[in-house]
Amino acid sequence: MTAPRAWLIWIVGVFAYLVAVSQRTSFGVVGLEATERFSASAAEISFFTVLQLLVYAGLQIPVGVLVDRLGSRAMIAAGALLMGLGQLELAFADSIPGGVLGRVLVGAGDAMTFIAVIRLIPLWFAPVRVPLLTQLTGMSGQLGQLFSVVPFAMILHSAGWTPAFLTLAAMSALAVVLVLVLLQDLPPGHPAPAPSQGLRATGISLSHAWRQPGTRLGLWSHFTIQFSGTVFAMTWGYPFLISAQGLDTVTVSALMTLYVAAAIAAGPLMGTFVARHPLRRSTMVLLISAATAVAWAAVLLFPGRSPLWLLAGLVVVLAVGGPGSMIGFDFARTFNPAHRIGTATGIVNVGGFIAALVSIFLIGLVLDVLHTTGFSRGELYGLAPFRIALSIQFLLLAAGAGAILITRRKVRRQMAAQGVVVPPLRAALARNRRLSAERRQQR
Repeated sequence: MTAPRAWLIWIVGVFAYLVAVSQRTSFGVVGLEATERFSASAAEISFFTVLQLLVYAGLQIPVGVLVDRLGSRAMIAAGALLMGLGQLELAFADSIPGGVLGRVLVGAGDAMTFIAVIRLIPLWFAPVRVPLLTQLTGMSGQLGQLFSVVPFAMILHSAGWTPAFLTLAAMSALAVVLVLVLLQDLPPGHPAPAPSQGLRATGISLSHAWRQPGTRLGLWSHFTIQFSGTVFAMTWGYPFLISAQGLDTVTVSALMTLYVAAAIAAGPLMGTFVARHPLRRSTMVLLISAATAVAWAAVLLFPGRSPLWLLAGLVVVLAVGGPGSMIGFDFARTFNPAHRIGTATGIVNVGGFIAALVSIFLIGLVLDVLHTTGFSRGELYGLAPFRIALSIQFLLLAAGAGAILITRRKVRRQMAAQGVVVPPLRAALARNRRLSAERRQQR
């Protein structure tokens, strides 16, 4: 029986993460407004998000180490404070350097949040609950994104740039207060953590986490299926749907809401699948990556603007990639000891955001090149240039899938040496059919 205190801890952590994601994804809604406010090109607008993600990704491993040493409460509170300062800066920025500084602070604060929240779960809950609660935590991030695409967008369009970003800063301030007042690192009676290790011991722990093939399998899983949804939600989805596909803002908001709803619906299903079929986690990752490639190909190869049903299908597939990428953290948890979970999780979390920042930057760069060479005929965000620029994602999907297959072989060799043999998928499916038939006969 889980104590009520554990649920309170988790809810506060979930709220802090929800706030972090609303801060992270808010710039994806203001791409067109930011282009005008800062008199910026497509590459310069993409640089806002690229630098933010670069800071986020670059801090994942140091933050993972610090979470293991300082605890979740300090890191989550510090992260919310930095994000609030970043949104304050952005609220009054009227130049590219000022805006970039704001997004850097947001990226640094965001980097401190998710790993710290995830680390709380195995400390406060029984192992059987961890996969589902990890997915539910990820779902809370989708609610944060829903805030950025609906209420935040409404405030932006009705009250203007500064009030909208001040609202986000106020949310961060509330998160700081709740974390400091209510959050607790360890359950009562739980042994206190060992004294902080020196730099040499920390380096050894980091090295051990990286050398573990399961950690690298988690990283490549996160790399492959998380980035495309991030690219869509944080930067290029809104301009693509508005300018290239010719949709109005109400329809785009509905599609973004569908994105959030689909991710929320997929989260528990992913958590249940991982809990029931831990030996098939990488197979699910590969299936999601294949579905992502097929969905993008269908939209980008469609003659003319895509019908709404096809765009909705793309949105649903991209949304599934969010909870699907959480499988990477389950690899980190199951292949590393408890004292190294924060470090391993930080390594995994680098993957998707590195892929996202590379993709976001290259898409913006290609759009600008096509525009300056006259290909886009004066349309910076036209359908034809977007088709070429967004195709860059196929390269990253292919690279990630190849890395998963290579790393998975190493993981399965390690498991076989420990007496755990993963049967071929065909044999596993045949066994499940046989067991189902036997159960039906017993009824």
